[in-house]
Amino acid sequence: MIPDGLHHITCVTVDARACVDFYTRVLGLKLVKKTINQDVPTVWHLFFGDDNASPGMDLTFFEFQGLPPVVAGSGAAHTIRWRVANEDALDFWERRLAEERVGTQRENGSLHFSDRESLGHELIVAGTDEPPLTATSNDLPEEFALRGFDGLRIHSNDPDQSAATVRNLLGLAGDGPVAEGKGPSRSAKLLFEEAPPTNHIQGAGAIHHIAWAATEGDGDLEAWRLKIANAGLRPTEMIDRFWFHSVYFRTPDGLLHEFATPGPGFTIDEPLESLGSKIVLPPKFEPHRAQIEAALTPLPPDA
Repeated sequence: MIPDGLHHITCVTVDARACVDFYTRVLGLKLVKKTINQDVPTVWHLFFGDDNASPGMDLTFFEFQGLPPVVAGSGAAHTIRWRVANEDALDFWERRLAEERVGTQRENGSLHFSDRESLGHELIVAGTDEPPLTATSNDLPEEFALRGFDGLRIHSNDPDQSAATVRNLLGLAGDGPVAEGKGPSRSAKLLFEEAPPTNHIQGAGAIHHIAWAATEGDGDLEAWRLKIANAGLRPTEMIDRFWFHSVYFRTPDGLLHEFATPGPGFTIDEPLESLGSKIVLPPKFEPHRAQIEAALTPLPPDA
């Protein structure tokens, strides 16, 4: 058993409007689903991705207004690693981000920057035969577009041990502070790094959790749940998120993981060509639509 790469990465914002602007206008992603946090249904859960809303390019945000900035510490991912095609793409993004007054740092085939809330990003030139996952954007040439997740950088008080735990649990390869592996269609790499001498506190700019892609449906998800339980990590029961089914667990370093199924998918309730054009709710929340919509932060008219 090995995950089919990453399914999605979920983060925290305090400003949904600014978040939509940065990830659609600046980074060129599509807003593919406007819905709610199903555990706290008065706040947004926004999904950004490629033209097909594919697992492996699914970046999501909960909006929790009023939170202070995240405090970095052990047991939390802090940087999302994205693939780009080549060094020319890094040149393009270096210029584009400078025009947006976003600071960058270029080194060894990668470009580091942070969003408006200090969430870390890293663009890397990754040699892979995996199909790119890209979003069409009016002012962003397709050859320079982001091409899907490569992995994450994660803080740990013991990077080697954290990586070994993930390798042993998920069947990944690597050594030292690295855990990596390729499933049937996608690969992912986790790079564990020494944590700062502070306790992690969730806040604006935090990565809330990382989600692995189950290769098939509920049967595969249940197999993972049992494997995680047998390792003593106390996974949740299977949870129906309507667009996919999920199981959550924490590794001993405190990092929150999820396993998610590839389907039913985001087109179960709206056509592909109009994904993200309206607020959609899982059926059990529809009777409360008026109250829910009244509590949500208004988004820009074109979002």
